[in-house]
This record gives sequence, structure tokens and C-alpha cells, in this order.
Amino acid sequence: MRTFMNHQSEKINHILEALPYLINYSGKTIVIKYGGAAMVEEELKASFAEDIVLLKYLGINPVVVHGGGPEINSLIKSLNLNTQFIRGHRVTDEATMEVVEMVLTGKVNKQIVSLIQEKGGKPVGLSGKDGGLAIAEKYLMEVEAEDGKSQKIDLGLVGEITSVDPNIILTLQREGFIPIISPVAMSKEGQTLNINADTMAGAIAQALHADKLILLTDTPGILIDGQLVTGLKKVDIHGYIKTGQISGGMIPKVECCLGAIDSGVKRAHIIDGRVPHSVLIEILTNQGIGSLIEQG
Repeated sequence: MRTFMNHQSEKINHILEALPYLINYSGKTIVIKYGGAAMVEEELKASFAEDIVLLKYLGINPVVVHGGGPEINSLIKSLNLNTQFIRGHRVTDEATMEVVEMVLTGKVNKQIVSLIQEKGGKPVGLSGKDGGLAIAEKYLMEVEAEDGKSQKIDLGLVGEITSVDPNIILTLQREGFIPIISPVAMSKEGQTLNINADTMAGAIAQALHADKLILLTDTPGILIDGQLVTGLKKVDIHGYIKTGQISGGMIPKVECCLGAIDSGVKRAHIIDGRVPHSVLIEILTNQGIGSLIEQG
């Protein structure tokens, strides 16, 4: 009996630990970039969907922006299309763009919608093209040539966000829906452009004045000399990039977080999406699970 009662008391303590966070985030918007293993492994997919549904029922407004790189690669391979990457960026011609939009908006987006709906939520699938949500222009990647001079590389139909109109998201939120957004946008000329999902999530978080931006990754968070750093300020990030302690694919993620914070998002998190219920752990517990980036 005592063991049973201790177990029940422990459950209550976890609920009480979450209480101040529930009060603080009630009515607030949290933008979550969903990708990596959390989109592939069945247990993680289910736990993510449960997290999103529970947040909404608790009075918090989650907005999900998702990736889908592995699905795109698989279809491109099966269609025998040539694809090229330059410094981690997919070169996107017209044929590749058709595959990207078909996979992201037509397949992956609807899979996520179905999963969250199965768990009791009210998701609505969108892309950046819907309701004028995201306007973009072609992205020209600046690199340093062998002679030390900078040059710009055309990546094809790859875009960077120039403006976000959040009205369609706000309308859905007021009606109790959960927006699920694929990172495809349109230029002013009506051209469809492929957008990096982290970048899309950051731009949407800025436009919504979100309380949090959370990026799910396949790492524990920001590792400095092999150790997880749970709390960082802007000045710390810049210093670690300069010394090379933050490098490679983590740089665009932290730059995305810094851009969001500079534009009014209060906190940005890079967390381990390989841990079941990582979103709830990060939002509703004292210790959290990944790296928190704040102003300062």
C-alpha cells in the first residue's frame, strides 16, 4: 500500500511542478519545428502528437512547422531525378520543386494532420502559400571563393522569407484548431519556393510574437566540448561560433533562434526529439531537456 501511495504522490508532484508553467503559458503561442527521428519512429510520432493535443487542451496554442527531407530524398531516388546539395542546401530545379511540394504539402503534412486528429486534436494542414501566409524571394547563398572573394550561388527554387501574414493562423487558433504548416512559400511573382523548415518556423514565430520557438533535433541540444549547455545568452552563442565550438549544421539552427529572439520571441529551445514527450518535458518541467536561448 505504501509503495502504491508513494507512486501516486509522485504523479501529483509532477502535476504540481507543471502548474506554474501552465498558468504562465495559458493563451500563449508556441511554435514547434517538427523533424528528424521524431517524424520517423512510430513511438516518437505518437508521443509528439499527444504532446501537441495536450498543450491545446491545456489552453496553450501550438503551431507546428514540419520538415520532410528523408521522404523527399526517397521519392527523388525512385523517380531517378538528379539532386545536388551545396553546403547542406538542396539545389531545387522545377522537377525537384514539384516533388518537394507534393511530398511536404500533399503527403507529410496530411500524415501529421491524421496523427494528431487520431489523438483527439483539431489540426488543419497548410503551406506557406495558403492565405498569403508566407511571401519569399529567391535565396542566393553567399560563399567565399578560393581567391578569398565572396560569391553568390543560385540554388534554384530555394527561397528566404520576406514577410509573413499570420492572420490565417490566428483565425484557426481562435476557432480551436491546430495549424500544421509545410515549408513551401510563394514569391510576389507567384513562383513556388522551397524554404528551410527551421527558417520557416522562426519567421512564423516572429510574426506571431510567440512566447517560445522550439526546434526538435536529433541531438541533445547545443553541445560545447561534448557537454550539453542548457542555458545560453546571445553573447554566448556569438562567442561559441567565433571559437568554432558551435559549427556545421548547428550554426543555422542557433542563428534561426537568435533571429527569433531579436524579433520579440521570448525564448528559443533546441531539444532532443528522440526522447518521447520531449516537448512537454521542455515546456512543463523545471529541468527541461535541451538548450534554452534567451536575450542577453
